[in-house]
Amino acid sequence: MGEILWRSYDKAALDQQINLRARTPEHVEFFARWAEEGRRTRARLDCRLDLPYGGRPMQTLDFFPAGGSDAPLVAFIHGGYWQSLDKGDFSYLAPAFLEAGIAYASINYSLAPAARIPEMVSEIESAIAWLYENAEDLGFDREGIVVAGHSAGGHLAAMAAVCDWSRHDLPRDLLRGACSVSGLYQLEPIRLSYQQEVIALDEAAVAANSPQALIPDLGPPLVLAVGEEEPEEFRNQQEGFLAGWQSRGLTGTAVPLPARHHFNAIDALGEKDHALHETLCYLAQNGALPE
Repeated sequence: MGEILWRSYDKAALDQQINLRARTPEHVEFFARWAEEGRRTRARLDCRLDLPYGGRPMQTLDFFPAGGSDAPLVAFIHGGYWQSLDKGDFSYLAPAFLEAGIAYASINYSLAPAARIPEMVSEIESAIAWLYENAEDLGFDREGIVVAGHSAGGHLAAMAAVCDWSRHDLPRDLLRGACSVSGLYQLEPIRLSYQQEVIALDEAAVAANSPQALIPDLGPPLVLAVGEEEPEEFRNQQEGFLAGWQSRGLTGTAVPLPARHHFNAIDALGEKDHALHETLCYLAQNGALPE
């Protein structure tokens, strides 16, 4: 065993924890299915595509209206280790929310290596602020925004949950709720892993962009989920983040995902009979977690 870098992991063991694609070789099949189902969804549903929330090429989002100005909104952030995938790959999640009377948006952001994580965090804040400010035009309730994300997008959703929105001259309680599926809440293991070659984190960026270290005194109800078959590091990070959230007196819950790995965990969000989907719908509709 080499030098211990993080928890009980040396470099080789840490890389095994972080390398999700090697752990699940069939990930390519999931990517292809998401893209194809996304195309089909956009072809059959009313949607507004590639709406710019900023001036850079990747600062766009897709919006799927639910048919009423009082509808809440789930604003989704895709994963891909901050390097890949696209908002369109997750259009397939929209129908289940629309059927529940909840509007859906899927957000793009600049990717590494062209952008660094602090820039991505700032872009997601801009996207959510843009949605809030344009809610009337789009046709949803601006007081009903729930941010959700998967993997790297789960990290970005958690960063939105810890954001002090008053910095943007917006209400501090802008978000009705937040949801992170298979998220990362401490970035130090990313800095120490093989991903560092592309992600290029320094210690300051880790400190300023690790949600675990930034839990506020005021935050929205939080829903977390991680697959039972995901790496130990992902499960430990969720446990630590939820415990820290609750220790501040904030409301949060974890939804179990038995027999799920990293790449089918997110499917549960769009399965109408799954507890994760039901919990997020209840949060979007009521501003609270189900008892």
